[in-house]
Amino acid sequence: MTLPPADSALGRLMATLPRPGRVEWIGLRPKRDVPMQEVEHVLAQAGLGLVGDRYAGGSGKRGVTLIQAEHLPAIAALSGHAQVAPATLRRNVVVSGLPLVALKGRRFRLGDALLEGTEECDPCSRMEDALGPGGYNAMRGHGGLCARILESGTIRRLDALVVLPD
Repeated sequence: MTLPPADSALGRLMATLPRPGRVEWIGLRPKRDVPMQEVEHVLAQAGLGLVGDRYAGGSGKRGVTLIQAEHLPAIAALSGHAQVAPATLRRNVVVSGLPLVALKGRRFRLGDALLEGTEECDPCSRMEDALGPGGYNAMRGHGGLCARILESGTIRRLDALVVLPD
């Protein structure tokens, strides 16, 4: 995604966020078809992924998957559930306090790690099993963001997510 020039009116609007975000939950997928493991902290390795996650070493642009805490109630409501646990949605990091879509194409610090938002994290067909019929569509537009890890570092629960200036 090409961002507008930083000195343009749209560029200034897109660069202005209400506040830093915060890590609410961290999970790892150690193997295919096993439940996610909730952890308090994880090492993010540049160009590789999260240590202990089955996708570590794969596509660099999807080193970390993030989802907004504020979207969990919407996904639950749209899929007919009272609530949805973060592990059900199989994203690595749940963050609150800022719109993840604003991080696409931007660099940000998540704990000690430097990340760059690469693309929206679309739901997969597994959401039909996880959430029931219509689960895929319940997540559309709420699937979060994929990010590449540019500098290694530790990410901890309650760490700040701070967007860097362009």
